[in-house]
Amino acid sequence: MDLSFSQFILIVATIAVVIGGGIYAARSVKSAEGYSLGGRAAGVPLVAGSIAGTCVGGGATVGTAQLASTIGLSAWWFTIGTGLSLILMGLFYARPLRRTSLETVSQYLILNYGKASGNFTSIASSAGILFSAVASCLPGIQILMVILGIPDWAAAGILLVLVASYSFFGGMKSAGVGGILKMVIVWVSLFLAGSSAIYAIQTQPEIMAALPDYPWFSLFGSGLSNVLTSLFSLIVGMLCTQTYIQAIFSASNPRTASIGAFTAALITIPVGLPCAMIGMYMHATHPEVSPILVLPTYLLEYQPTLIGGIAMGGIVLSLISSIAGLSLGIGTMLSRDILTKALHVTRPENQLRLTRVVVLGVIILSSGIAILNEGSQVLFWNYLSMALRGGGIFLPLTLAIFRPHAIAGHWAIASMVLSTLVAIAAAILHSPVSPLFIGLGLSFILLIPGYIQNRGHHFMEHSLH
Repeated sequence: MDLSFSQFILIVATIAVVIGGGIYAARSVKSAEGYSLGGRAAGVPLVAGSIAGTCVGGGATVGTAQLASTIGLSAWWFTIGTGLSLILMGLFYARPLRRTSLETVSQYLILNYGKASGNFTSIASSAGILFSAVASCLPGIQILMVILGIPDWAAAGILLVLVASYSFFGGMKSAGVGGILKMVIVWVSLFLAGSSAIYAIQTQPEIMAALPDYPWFSLFGSGLSNVLTSLFSLIVGMLCTQTYIQAIFSASNPRTASIGAFTAALITIPVGLPCAMIGMYMHATHPEVSPILVLPTYLLEYQPTLIGGIAMGGIVLSLISSIAGLSLGIGTMLSRDILTKALHVTRPENQLRLTRVVVLGVIILSSGIAILNEGSQVLFWNYLSMALRGGGIFLPLTLAIFRPHAIAGHWAIASMVLSTLVAIAAAILHSPVSPLFIGLGLSFILLIPGYIQNRGHHFMEHSLH
C-alpha cells in the first residue's frame, strides 16, 4: 500500500482540522464536571456527536470491512445493531437517566443498591470498555505502521499522541465538537468511496463471479443465531456503557438527551454499508490483502487522491475518537467513583488533573494490549466487550431505571458480581454458549429471590400500618 505525498498531506490536514476544533472547544473547560459532562449544557448536535463519534470507530469502519471480506454483507450488523441500541436508549433510557444530576452509571446504581454496587460497577464496566478501546487501537496501529513504514511501538506512540490531543484537554466538549466534524468527513467520504465499490460489483461480472452467491449478499449470511447473538450483545452492552450514558448526562435536558440518541442512531446505522461493500470488493479483487487493511488499501489505491486522502483521514479520526471517548468513560468512572474518594481529592482543579491522568493511563494500556494481540479480529474484541459489560450490569441497571428499589441491595450486588465472573469464565473457556447469555441467565436467576424478598418486606410493612 503506497502513500503519495498528496494523500499524506490530506490525511494530516483532515486530522489537524478536527483535533484543532476539539482543542479550541476545550478552552472553556475549567472543572472536572466540565471535562466529563461539558457543563451539562450540550444540545442535540453535541450529544449526537459525542455518541456517534465514539460508536463509529474501529469496529464500525475497519472492523466491518475486515469482517465483510470474510463473511460478506452480514458484517453490516455491527452498525445496524449499534443504531438499534441507540434507538432503544432514546426511547426508554435517556430521559430517566438525564433527570438525575449524576455523572456515572455507578452513581445511579448506588442510589438503588448501595455503595458496594458502585465500586464493582466502576471496575467491571471499565474492564469491559477497555476491550472496545483495544478494538480501535488494533487497526489504528496497523494502519500507521503500513502507511508510515514504522514499527508497532512507534505507531502506538503516534496513536497515543493523537488520541491524547483529541480528548485530553477538553474531555466531553472536545469529543462532541470533534465527533460532529469527524462524522461529516466520514459520512461524505465513505459513501463516495463505497458507491464506486457497489457500482463495480454490480457492473463487472468477474467481480460478482469471485464472490459466493447467497450467503455473501444476505444480512443473515452468517447464520440467524450468530446474527441474533451479536445483535443482542450490542444492545445489552451499549445500554449500560458509561461512555454513551455520559453523553446522555451531558445533555441540557431529558428531551435533548433522547433526541440526541435518536440522531446518533441515524448517523451510525448507514456507515457500515459502504465499509461492508468495500470489504467484499477487495475480497474479490485482492484476496491477498490482509483483511484488517482492506479498507485503507481501497481508499488509497482505488480512489481519487482527494476522496481517498480525506476518507483515510476520517478513518484514522474514527479510530482516534473511539479510543478517546471510551477512555474518557473509563477515566470518569475510575476517577470520580473511586480515586477521588480514596485519595481524598476535593479541589476541582485537582479532580480535573486526576481525571486527565487516568484517561491518559487508559489510552496507554489499551495500546499495549493491542500490540500484544496484533492480528486478532477487531469485532471479536467489540463483541466480547459488549458481553462482559452487559452480563452482570444490564438487568440491575434496567430495574433501577424502571422499578427503583425493587430489588434488595445484597441480591443485586450478588447478581452483578457472580454473573460477571461467570461470563468472564465462559469467555476464557470458549463456551459454546455466548458468555453474555450465561451471565444474563445467572443474573436473572439471582434477581428473582431479591425481588420476592423485597416484595415480601414491603407487604409486611404495609400490613403493619
